[in-house]
Amino acid sequence: MAHYELTMPVTEEQVRALRVGDTVTLQKTLFGIRDASYIAMFDKGRKTRFDLNGHAVIHTAPNVRKVEISEEFPAGYQSVCIGTTTSSRMERFTGQLIEQCGVRIIIGKGGMHEGSLKAFKELGGVYLGIVGGTAALETTWIEQIEDVDLDDLNPESLWKFRIRDFGPLLVAMDSHGNSLYDEVNDSVQSRRDAVLASLGAN
Repeated sequence: MAHYELTMPVTEEQVRALRVGDTVTLQKTLFGIRDASYIAMFDKGRKTRFDLNGHAVIHTAPNVRKVEISEEFPAGYQSVCIGTTTSSRMERFTGQLIEQCGVRIIIGKGGMHEGSLKAFKELGGVYLGIVGGTAALETTWIEQIEDVDLDDLNPESLWKFRIRDFGPLLVAMDSHGNSLYDEVNDSVQSRRDAVLASLGAN
């Protein structure tokens, strides 16, 4: 297992070097996205002015406070708590996000499914997992809300965060067809079968 420090944006080659079990720390830029922003972009055809090519997105709808625009708060928002939400319900957008927008890294919790794993392999992407309950820590890795788009969807807008030392995060799904979630499920199933066999219940 290896650790990688990546300054965004990244190349497909950098992403394909990552393997399940590696850890990653991100620097510079991270975009926040969630259900409503996905639906607006890919179901309703809305465009974003952000260039997402080579970037990472995190599944989030942050708790923010509206403030006066200033050098400290250029988007007019102050972060209160920026945590990660469950990824599985956004499964159907992974291929479009990578193919149409050039996104290379998705960050979330709970993992994604076969469709996403296929997209990561064919198009070059990875999923970085965050455990639940770490929102307070994640918020300290975000230095500033630099910009926001599709803000009529607030808080499920498309957010641009300036980050520093965001991580380490675990590579949970890679571009080589590997999924930590599949490995865990297989291990659990194997142990379950062994226990049932020992009880004579199989």
